[in-house]
Amino acid sequence: MIIGVPREIKDKEFRVGIVPAGVKTLTAAGHAVLIEKDAGRGSDISDSDYVKAGAEILHAADHIYRQAELVVKVKEPLPREYAYLRPGMILYTYLHLAPLPELTEQLLRKGVTAIGYETVRLDNGYLPLLAPMSEVAGRMAIQVGAHFLQKEEGGRGILLGGVPGVEHGHVTIIGGGTVGSYAARVATALGATVTVLDTDLHRLAYLDDIFSGHINTLMSNTHNLEQELAIADLLVGAVLIPGGSAPKLVTRQMLSLMKKGAVIVDVAIDQGGCVETSRPTTHSEPIFIIDGIIHYCVANMPGAVPRTSTFALTNATLPFALEIANKGLLNAASENRALKRGINIHDGAIRNREVAESQGRGWQDFSCVNHN
Repeated sequence: MIIGVPREIKDKEFRVGIVPAGVKTLTAAGHAVLIEKDAGRGSDISDSDYVKAGAEILHAADHIYRQAELVVKVKEPLPREYAYLRPGMILYTYLHLAPLPELTEQLLRKGVTAIGYETVRLDNGYLPLLAPMSEVAGRMAIQVGAHFLQKEEGGRGILLGGVPGVEHGHVTIIGGGTVGSYAARVATALGATVTVLDTDLHRLAYLDDIFSGHINTLMSNTHNLEQELAIADLLVGAVLIPGGSAPKLVTRQMLSLMKKGAVIVDVAIDQGGCVETSRPTTHSEPIFIIDGIIHYCVANMPGAVPRTSTFALTNATLPFALEIANKGLLNAASENRALKRGINIHDGAIRNREVAESQGRGWQDFSCVNHN
């Protein structure tokens, strides 16, 4: 199979879809790997590193898309990349299609098979391709939140860890999954007072256990959330419905409960955000302010630490890419239920129920596909 890796063009997206070790693995299995020139530069990977691993360097994105049977990316195609999409192409990347009906329509119309990293799911519910970037985003949420709490950035002028004799900053995290637990880890390490809300009592019990009671855990409901909003200096939105749109748990009206200069980091923005007033921002213009509350809603947070993120991502995505290349998509998906769940679009139809329901569209289970 011919695998193509284009350079990412999203604002300040410095990650790349594969590292040289991944190239070597694929070429050793008999596959060809095409890398767009300078695709790895942002992650401190040179073209010569790729060539040494067995890749061929091409100078333009359209050459990659024209030849590749499997396109491995990091982020969803942007409008200027739509022209490269073609029938029969397998696109393997973070898609987050729920809030992106235009991209969904393009993928359907052009006959692309689209596999979303964020919906590859094991039988136990674990999301192996989302997890590494969720770990990065969870850690970063506290880092960037602490930065924008500084007075010169428009924040309340709060040091999350406080100092002796002064109240510590309060961090409220909505969602106790991977993002939420790693955000809690960093926030407690800084010395902040931390509360995590979730609807799963078993998850709250787990978090209470691993943090040895050093965080507060609350059932996520409107009453508890409103109480937390009134005391939060930093609010982290870490809600996830795999493939589906995030629920709007914090309404515009609820912002009035928060202190002026408080910061919201809505990590759920890839799936539309869990705060009603959230909208996607970029690393170049990361924040906006509504009712005195700073909103940080960058949709590709891990792109700011690309060296770490790229290697962590390839560790997770490469085994599935190798399965697709070795067996072909249909055989690989029939043998690997996690990969099958990751198929969002195939043969002109949406194959993921959550994506379809988020857009009010119909869908067909991938099991309906003829594998002959």
